[in-house]
Parts: sequence; C-alpha cells; structure tokens
Amino acid sequence: RRVLFRSSSMPQSTVKLIVTGDDFGYCPKRNLGIVECFLAGAISNVSLLVNGCAASDAALLARRHNIPIGLHANLSEGLPVCKALQGNCSLLNQDGFFHGKMGIRKALAEGLLKMSEVKQELTAQVDLFYQLTGHLPDHMDGHQHIHVLPEIRHVFAKVLEERGIHYTRVPIEQGLHGCGWITPDLMDFYLGVEKHSLETVEVFRRHGIRRPDRKST
Repeated sequence: RRVLFRSSSMPQSTVKLIVTGDDFGYCPKRNLGIVECFLAGAISNVSLLVNGCAASDAALLARRHNIPIGLHANLSEGLPVCKALQGNCSLLNQDGFFHGKMGIRKALAEGLLKMSEVKQELTAQVDLFYQLTGHLPDHMDGHQHIHVLPEIRHVFAKVLEERGIHYTRVPIEQGLHGCGWITPDLMDFYLGVEKHSLETVEVFRRHGIRRPDRKST
C-alpha cells in the first residue's frame, strides 16, 4: 500500500511517500518477499498479521533488518489470538474461523457481531504484537479494510487511543471512479470501502488519530 503523508510542519507542497508491505507474518515466503522489497528500497515499512503462521519469524526479521513495523489488525481471516474467543464467539463462523472478507461484512450488516468481542480481539492483537516485537505498533491498520467498517471503526479508534497508537490509514482511492476496467462486482466492493472510509475520517479525527492525506494502491 502506498500513501502520501503531508506533515503540518512542512511546506504545503512537500509530501512524504510511505509504501507499506501488508500481511507480514502471513507465511514464510511472503515474509522473505517483503524483506527483499524493503532491502531493495521498494517499501518503507511493514504491517504485521499477528495471527499469521509466520508472525514470530516476521518479528525477528523486522528486528534484524531494522524494518519499521505496525499492526495489520485482522478480524476476517484465520483464527483469533484471544484465547477466550477461540471456538465460540460472534466473530467466528460455524467452522471456528473468522467470517472472511465478505462474511464479516454480511455478519455486521445482519447485526451478528458483538462489539465487545471486536474490542477484546483487537486489544489481544495489540498485546501479542508487543510480545513479539517488544514495543507498540508504529501504526495500526486493518486487514481487508475492516477498520473502516461501521461500528468497528469506533471500536478500532478507541483501542488506538487507549493504547497510544497515533497513526492509521484510510483507504480512499484517488481516481477510483475513472477505472472502467474494474468489473462491476469489484467496483461495488471498492465503492463500499470508499463510502465507509469517508465516513471514518471524522471518527479517527475525534480520537486524535492521524492518517495520510492521500492513498493509492
């Protein structure tokens, strides 16, 4: 993910390009690819999936190569890290896994998700990140954009504020409406993400969370 961050201490014409390697910790091969990109100067930092099968190795790689690292909060893929939520909670499907990219959106729309469990899991992921890295995340964002979803955005913002995490991103895509090559079903999804993102800006602002001025992928 590429973002442009405009600092208030800089002249208006100055921006900083931030390129983030998401899904660090997903698997060993992805870890190696992301590290290779960082060492080549292609990315600026990484976002760690603490529930990924290679999260521990990813944390070690980040420390070895001095890679700035944040948390890629995940409520849609794999298993929760909070032990109390494993097996039976509103965040899981009948097989005991998170609902999935579209499944979590459906469950949320149907009023099936308990926000108390969302907070419980997000907090547990911050705690595990600290255990793996020895520090709080430099930034925190959401896997598959779950952090801008209705209701979840408020819980996400509160967790960041409580834990002293000041930076996130809001996935507003520049030029999205001009991408005629995107299939209708994907465009519907992207437009939904854009709508939720625009609604999230003020929520994050109220909680003192900073975001890049612009974003593109």
